[in-house]
Amino acid sequence: MKRIITLSAVLGLVSGFSAQAADPVTEAINQAYGPYRAALFRTNSKAQAESEQAMAQAQQTWKSVIDRFAAKPPIPYDRDPDFSVTLNEVVKVYEQAAGEIAARKLPEAHETLEKARDLMAEMRRRNGVIVFSDHMNAYHSEMEHVLQQGPGLTTAPQGMLALAERAGVMAYLAGKLRSEAPKALMNDAEFGAALQALEASVAALRKAVTNQDAAAARDALGKLKGPYSKMFLKFG
Repeated sequence: MKRIITLSAVLGLVSGFSAQAADPVTEAINQAYGPYRAALFRTNSKAQAESEQAMAQAQQTWKSVIDRFAAKPPIPYDRDPDFSVTLNEVVKVYEQAAGEIAARKLPEAHETLEKARDLMAEMRRRNGVIVFSDHMNAYHSEMEHVLQQGPGLTTAPQGMLALAERAGVMAYLAGKLRSEAPKALMNDAEFGAALQALEASVAALRKAVTNQDAAAARDALGKLKGPYSKMFLKFG
């Protein structure tokens, strides 16, 4: 029997493992990040009704962040002149994505929602805040680059050498996921299994490239996204 994951189950997964933050703004954004991840997951899986529900939940939780902090953010965001501007830029991204979901353009909505991740990360960066999600984002960025360029590199002159370099970067970033994970996550058996699956997918690519096996490299490339997506949904 095909297993059906309800929206409430997805939100339960993503809300229970947000990293603890040292300030109320970052903590609130971490809490709002769970519904956002659910919206990303649903639009990527082309689930129309579930995408609509997840998007509505993401908009609602982000509105609570704005209501609480936009007018007067506490430290360390209190000296950021673009703080409220960024919060409202996320609102615009959500509104655009919601419109695309309503028009049944789920792939476009998924791409639109990716912009919100960058906005949140940049706001934290300029205010000196680092959370585990930033390490997940760094890995994701490199993974997307490898997925786009990797298949062509397997047949290009000196391409396997270039792919080996990119695979090395991915291995380094995967290592950061382990070294920078909060203790609560490292003590969670499900997180450990998810991280091991991600590490194994990178190791398979590096092995294929080391062996100069183009067919195995293409197979490994096709198996990178699954482990990351599962880990991102619950722990990212």
